[in-house]
Amino acid sequence: MTVRRRRPLYHSHTSPAFTKQRNPEMLVSPSTLNIAKWSRAEFVFEAESDPSHFTQSWVTATFSNGDDQKVVRGFYDDGGRFLLRFMPQSEGIWTFRTESNIASLSGITGSVNCTPAGAEATGPIETDETFHFRTASGKAWYPFGTTAYVWNYQSDAVQEQTLASLAASPFNKIRMCVFPKHYTYNFKEPQRFPFPGNITDGFDFSRFDCAFFHQLENQIDALKDRGIEADLIIFHPYDRWGFAEMDAETDRRYVEYLVARLSSFSNVWWSLANEFDLLRKKPMSFWDGVFKQITADDPYGHLISIHNWHNPPIHYTSNDHWYDQTDPLITHASIQHHDLWFVPGWREQFSKPIVIDECRYEGDVDCGWGNISGRKMLNLTWEGVCAGGYVTHGESYLSDDEIIWWSHGGRLKGESPERIAFLRNILEEGEAKRLSPWKGRSHSQWDVTIGHMGDDYWLLWFGDSQPGFKLLTMLPEGKEFAVEIIDAWAMTVERVTGTWRSGDRLPLPGRPGIALRMTAV
Repeated sequence: MTVRRRRPLYHSHTSPAFTKQRNPEMLVSPSTLNIAKWSRAEFVFEAESDPSHFTQSWVTATFSNGDDQKVVRGFYDDGGRFLLRFMPQSEGIWTFRTESNIASLSGITGSVNCTPAGAEATGPIETDETFHFRTASGKAWYPFGTTAYVWNYQSDAVQEQTLASLAASPFNKIRMCVFPKHYTYNFKEPQRFPFPGNITDGFDFSRFDCAFFHQLENQIDALKDRGIEADLIIFHPYDRWGFAEMDAETDRRYVEYLVARLSSFSNVWWSLANEFDLLRKKPMSFWDGVFKQITADDPYGHLISIHNWHNPPIHYTSNDHWYDQTDPLITHASIQHHDLWFVPGWREQFSKPIVIDECRYEGDVDCGWGNISGRKMLNLTWEGVCAGGYVTHGESYLSDDEIIWWSHGGRLKGESPERIAFLRNILEEGEAKRLSPWKGRSHSQWDVTIGHMGDDYWLLWFGDSQPGFKLLTMLPEGKEFAVEIIDAWAMTVERVTGTWRSGDRLPLPGRPGIALRMTAV
């Protein structure tokens, strides 16, 4: 095969506005591309157009900057175009050289000058201090996520409404699927799929529908533009098209292609599956292999997890059917469970951040997972935070147009989002909050969830309990504390007169939804 252009063309991507079309006007061909740290460079190589490139051809590049080296996999974008994307994570001149099983695509060289990140740039999200998160720029980051599984498959109007709703919400992460979803309220046939074809004629699993991926990339960039992480669900069981039962080689090639296309997006997380244990034809060894494949192919080390359906065990045995969250390749535990009492135990057992990505949804659908009140959703969010973990929001209110947030996005209707924003603000204001669950034992404390940072900062959540007073026996001896009563539903903070010590009897309002913030004087 012959190459039409030996020198690559260059794309530079920051965070474009949400569009349905790519941006060819960004194509330039300098000797060295200047690009800010954590932004995305795209290199375009052209060869003869041949669909066999999807399965038979490969191209990689080794990027070097001093002792720092990244091996980046390219991919075929159809029409004779091979693309290779790079996200520099350190400043300076990065040089690269390609390798390929197409001789004319091998040995191509180029360079990228990585300039300092912009003032607002955060970079990818990382784990921090074992149980928490931070931005690559070093700022504490708190996952207040939501779920809209297939918002990316909806009409342009619904997608735009979803993005507007997210921009006005407290949510900085969204769980979303790559494949379409077959489930209650999800019976409309999508227009495009990751593979070319349709449910009537079948799908060509030897190729990818690049127009689908162009749109997905624009959607991920649109989320980035709004400060939102894309927690991408790679597999799920709710399927009528055959995507949940592809053969092993197709699965492998799909994962490889997905990582090659999307790992350079700074706001991507990898979620191997939603409810992986319902994909009954995929054994544990399959998931082991996918974890190894992604972590080997992703040069940037994005966050990666796997999500369950069956209730997780408290302690593992050889007969358990829940993925071992202690696996060092897993960056954080993504858990489905309705009882947040287990969070402290999971922290100790897994030694990594605990994210309850599904605990039930605020809504009124005829499903037990989707009909709790806004107060209950808020209660679970507060409880998870004070227990030292994090909780993902969900909403499933019935709608005449059957546009339900949990799956389609659209418009948020619930009572919890603005109150979750109030909690997020409490965590984000002032110094970084690295809460740990209180390990003290007292007969008078079982009705309250207590989080603290050392001896000097305490956050107590009473939830549905409504005591008229509280004995402050959890506080350390010899210190005085300023005490504030937080009404999480009314979104008010009231400073209590004076200072308070261990064992003092603190009067409380005697109503649900109250928290205490106590700070050492």
